[in-house]
Amino acid sequence: MKKQGTLETDLLIREGKIAHIGKIADIVDVNTLVIDAKGKHVSPGIIDEHSHIAIERGVNEGSSAVTAEVRIGDVVKPNDINIYRQLSGGVTASQLLHGSANPIGGQAALIKLRWGNSPEQMKVENAPGFIKFALGENVKQSNWGSYNTIRFPQTRMGVEQVFYDAFINAQEYEKKWSVYNALAKKKKQEVSAPRRDLQTEAILEILNAQRFVTCHSYVQSEINMLMHVADSMKFRLNTFTHILEGYKVADKMKAHGAGGSTFSDWWAYKFEVNDAIPHNASLLNQMGIVTAINSDDAEMGRRLNQEAAKGIKYGGMTEEEALKMVTLNPAILLHVDERMGSIKIGKDADIVIWSDNPLSVYAKVEQTIIDGIVYYDWKRDLKMRKEIQQERLRIITKMIEEKNGGAETQKAVKKKSTVHVCGTLSDDGN
Repeated sequence: MKKQGTLETDLLIREGKIAHIGKIADIVDVNTLVIDAKGKHVSPGIIDEHSHIAIERGVNEGSSAVTAEVRIGDVVKPNDINIYRQLSGGVTASQLLHGSANPIGGQAALIKLRWGNSPEQMKVENAPGFIKFALGENVKQSNWGSYNTIRFPQTRMGVEQVFYDAFINAQEYEKKWSVYNALAKKKKQEVSAPRRDLQTEAILEILNAQRFVTCHSYVQSEINMLMHVADSMKFRLNTFTHILEGYKVADKMKAHGAGGSTFSDWWAYKFEVNDAIPHNASLLNQMGIVTAINSDDAEMGRRLNQEAAKGIKYGGMTEEEALKMVTLNPAILLHVDERMGSIKIGKDADIVIWSDNPLSVYAKVEQTIIDGIVYYDWKRDLKMRKEIQQERLRIITKMIEEKNGGAETQKAVKKKSTVHVCGTLSDDGN
């Protein structure tokens, strides 16, 4: 719940929305599905602010320092098994982000994990537009090997200049169109329209508060730099993601109006992460900054409830504060908190039924419900596993019989999809 905290009560879902919270004396409609959750825990669905699952053939377009025209929404992969696996961990929505190969990356896509649906059906309807920015080692390619010494930028100074060049170019682009529209409206002379530039238009949307920035970040100096760029260009940075040195600049983030989405306790996996501390999320939260815990990793996305729980150990969060890190807070950062992120009448019926307190390491997801539809049920899952095992055995038996009967055989070819993270540069080819 957003304000009421923890309640022991009934919940009514109708037409994909939460219709009633409170004791229900009797269910009149015989068609109503009744789920007995006595002794269980019910939470809002988990929302992953930073994910790279369900993306077809690569997550980075690293050919240029600015690739704002590319769109993750065009390459959503609906049959990625990680969608189902994360449903089993209580995740109901994920922001699919471009990687961190360039200072200004591609446009993000917000999906609900509606397993079995098409890419378009998975996308959250009318979701606000987001775009991925990045700072640090990845964008200046210092950790990519000696062969990456051609593309600009190669220094942190160069990264800053990429941002200024892009935004100044967008301002000039807008002026050209303003002049053209004014002359065309007066119809005093024949004028040619400027050439459309989809990359620049996406950047212009940022300046006009029509698209929001999620920025991959680590080091305080670069976080300060980008906030200075944004202030000077008169726009607000929405979210610093990873933000492992956020505790050093929390006061400046608050003054700027930026939120944070961080790892619970990752550190030292590369040089710019050496100053990371597990108290980061708690300290940001104490400063009044909207803070979330994200995955960036397909496997971690299945246990974000446990990642959030670490905030209780490191920093003394309350249980409600910790759970909000993976439910309401990411919804606020994604500007969809009026629709999801908490259990409230009128919101989308995205809920999870747990066997125990969701912040417990012993808690298992029993059902994950999105828009009132059960997309994951652990009992049904166990039944399907048995059915799949039987079908596999039937097929293998048939193949052996055919081989023994002299049928032609062929060598088995193993197919493996790449599990994407921020820095993945390869095209998995599947």
